Formats: sequence, structure tokens, C-alpha cells
Amino acid sequence: MKTPTPHGISVEVVAEFVSAQSNPGDEHYAFAYHVTIRNTGPAPARLISRHWVITDGAGHVHEIHGQGVIGEQPRLVPGEVFHYSSSCVLETPVGTMQGHYLMETDQGQKFEAEIPAFMLAMPRVLH
Repeated sequence: MKTPTPHGISVEVVAEFVSAQSNPGDEHYAFAYHVTIRNTGPAPARLISRHWVITDGAGHVHEIHGQGVIGEQPRLVPGEVFHYSSSCVLETPVGTMQGHYLMETDQGQKFEAEIPAFMLAMPRVLH
């Protein structure tokens, strides 16, 4: 899913179930997600922080706030792409994630790059 900002930052996320790290008998469902951030705008922008909202299938919400992503605060010049992967664990076989990145231009203007909701689902759970 891609959503461009007025500043030209778009975010695409692909999620997958990680069976080798999951144990459904203990309500432990592991998911990996792979993020692609593109700067299609006219100016460089740095990813300052992240805010994730993770909702499991029972409606429990967990929010995560933190500096950068995977220990980095990447600066993307126009046309540049940044990829990273991370993971989360749910107590249910389905859930969703959404959020935003706080970005900052070289001139100090801050803006949010929205990350629309995406599905986390164990295979063959959803029809």
C-alpha cells in the first residue's frame, strides 16, 4: 500500500506470517513487515521518528513510539528509496498495523508521512 504525502514521501508495506517463530498453542503469532520509503518530492527529508498502532484480532491496541527505524534516521534525497524490515508478535492470528513517520526537511519543516493500515494474517485464517 502506498500513500504519498504533500512532500512526496510514500510508504509501501508488505507483511508476512513467520511460522518458524510462531507458536499458536501459546497464542504467539510472529509477523515480519518489509517497508519501502520513497522520496518522490522536490526536497530531501529525514525520518526522525515513528509511531505505530498495532491492533490484534481481539481489538487490543499497542502503540509504539521511537526514534528513527532500525537504529537509523535515514535522509532521503529526491528519487531515493530506503528499505527496511522489522517484526511484531500478536496474541491472535490476525491484526492490523498503521501509523506514521515524522519527517523533517533540510529547512526544519516537519511533516507526517502516513502509513495506512495493513493486514497481519496467518495463512488460511481469512477467507
